[in-house]
Amino acid sequence: MKNKLITIGFWIAAVVLIAVLIMSMGFSFPEALLIGVMFLPGVLAARYFFSKISFKSRKTGLLDAMFLILAIMVAETALVVLANISIIHIRKIMLWTYDGYSRILFNPVFIGMILTLFIVSDTALSRYLGKRFPATQTPLCFVSDRRTISLLKDDILYIASNDTEVTVYATQGRSFRNKTAIGQWENLLGNEFLRIHRSYLVNTAKAEFVNSDTVSVEGTRLPVSRKYKDIVRLELDKTDSVNPSGNR
Repeated sequence: MKNKLITIGFWIAAVVLIAVLIMSMGFSFPEALLIGVMFLPGVLAARYFFSKISFKSRKTGLLDAMFLILAIMVAETALVVLANISIIHIRKIMLWTYDGYSRILFNPVFIGMILTLFIVSDTALSRYLGKRFPATQTPLCFVSDRRTISLLKDDILYIASNDTEVTVYATQGRSFRNKTAIGQWENLLGNEFLRIHRSYLVNTAKAEFVNSDTVSVEGTRLPVSRKYKDIVRLELDKTDSVNPSGNR
């Protein structure tokens, strides 16, 4: 709860500061505040969608990031222009004078700088709050043999697919059968889990990347298919950079 309240307070303060900056371009405070609010959709979109981008394949991840940045910039420019048009019409209705505003407001570089400042500040705040007020992990619930199973992500070792069903292997020698496709499990579990084969999805925190052909999870050796070898090599590089001596 504290995290949410502090984050909302940060967004309100950021919008007000942006509004104060925009007032120097000839806008009244309510008008500047309207334009400042127009930056929120871009920030929220970046906050949500950037976390969904996977860089397991660097090329694909970079392309996805570039397309997302482009989409946010286009949308934000359109929102700022729309807000300005609305202000012009309101001024005409109220019979107020309109002398025109600084063109920098519609400059993509200026818009990008505001968004970047907002996003970087929000990211820094989120990291600080995550350390200051750590959240408890929410258990995953799924059905296995007509029973509802509640399991923490950290307790899942790997998932093995066998055509019509998967088996969820967990700590303490536990295993659970489930009808959800492995691709859906991959989306559900997120970047902490790595697909190494059409039939295997492993918890990177529990896995030992032996080589580009084999991954070991608590003594169980799993094969790496040709399609996923490059991804596993990246994990091997990370392991080697952390532990250059080669000891695991």
